[in-house]
Amino acid sequence: EMESVFSAALSSSDLSSMNNVPIAHEPHFVLPQVSKHVEGLTHINSSGETQMVDVSSKAISKRVAIASCKVMLGKKVFDMVSANQITKGDVLSVARIAGINRAKQTSNLIPLCYNISLTHVRVDLTLNEKDFSVEIEGEAASTGKTGVEMEAMTVVTIAGLTMYDMCKAVSKDIQIMHVQLEHKSGGKSGEWSRKQ
Repeated sequence: EMESVFSAALSSSDLSSMNNVPIAHEPHFVLPQVSKHVEGLTHINSSGETQMVDVSSKAISKRVAIASCKVMLGKKVFDMVSANQITKGDVLSVARIAGINRAKQTSNLIPLCYNISLTHVRVDLTLNEKDFSVEIEGEAASTGKTGVEMEAMTVVTIAGLTMYDMCKAVSKDIQIMHVQLEHKSGGKSGEWSRKQ
């Protein structure tokens, strides 16, 4: 049909000669060859494809992770949060509940996380008047075959995002900074601390 509309089909050489512009050929993506024993890359199989980690052979142990972040509010927002004057409500309380609630839903947010049964979730929010910030610390605990680092980091991230959502009408300049793991224990790798 196209030939009948345009008289004759243009060949690849005809097209490439127009304006001396070469025709780009569609690139082909080839997965890199990955060693069967790539240390540390447990979410990649021997063909370089993403996979869920098989935890069936892991030992059950108590696992704890603590994460933190900092929310820079600025003086105006900080003063309003401190005095509980944000129109959407009690920012610190809502952020705490949001963090706890989303910790339980981490596997719905992070594709390769296992849906695990948490035994404890803690969220502490501390007002810091020196730099008009809120320091958030989150803890997640479980007894099982896989760690809770992602749950702990989800706690502080969602708490920080909730604060932003509740305060954005006052200022768009709020920053969520330094989301990081502080400590973990349990499992094959044992104990780790940022302060070590």
